Amino acid sequence: MRILLVEDSARLRELVSETIREADWRIDAFRTAEEGRLALESADYDLLLLDLGLPDADGLVFLKSIRSDKHQIPVLILTARDAIDERIAGLDAGADDYLTKPFNNGELLARIRALMRRSPSALMPTLEFAKLEFDLTSRQVICNGTDLALMPSEKSLLELLMRDAGKVVSKRRLEHAVSEFGEERSSNAIELAVSRLRKKLEGRSSNAKIETVRGVGYMLREASP
Repeated sequence: MRILLVEDSARLRELVSETIREADWRIDAFRTAEEGRLALESADYDLLLLDLGLPDADGLVFLKSIRSDKHQIPVLILTARDAIDERIAGLDAGADDYLTKPFNNGELLARIRALMRRSPSALMPTLEFAKLEFDLTSRQVICNGTDLALMPSEKSLLELLMRDAGKVVSKRRLEHAVSEFGEERSSNAIELAVSRLRKKLEGRSSNAKIETVRGVGYMLREASP
């Protein structure tokens, strides 16, 4: 999952980003509404965490504008405005949930999980292929009946490959899946990550094999018995 955070406070951006990454999700964090809008136009996000007190625009105005542009992304408002009428205004503007500052990190993660359960991807909470099971909520990967320890980037790669099992996934899509703004991954980095993931799957005698399609990308397929 890739999350967009638009928050005025540098300290809160840092704290929230750390919490999100520890949950094995990726996050891009920006300070202004304009930066947030450019990010939405540049990448695909699963969730928007939005502060209302932005330096260049009111958060509600920004929210209304992206809804008018037909952005269907789930939005969780993070704000110090805790009056009932403020909450009503936020929800009426198109927010899906509202969390007042200061907030507990555990509650933030729980609200994110709750919002994601409403998304289309929640219709398939567990990916299964060959002898692999990937729980998208807990981010646990089971291979041959036992837990498979993977780095966050390896989990992101495996998730994308499992979602499109039997199809070629381009290197560019994989680079996007494991990167954040300012930390773009090179093709060599993707090749190394895929190599590590492939060895871990082979070490567990998984029937799932990562095949290299030269000049294009990779494909997850089930090996012949």
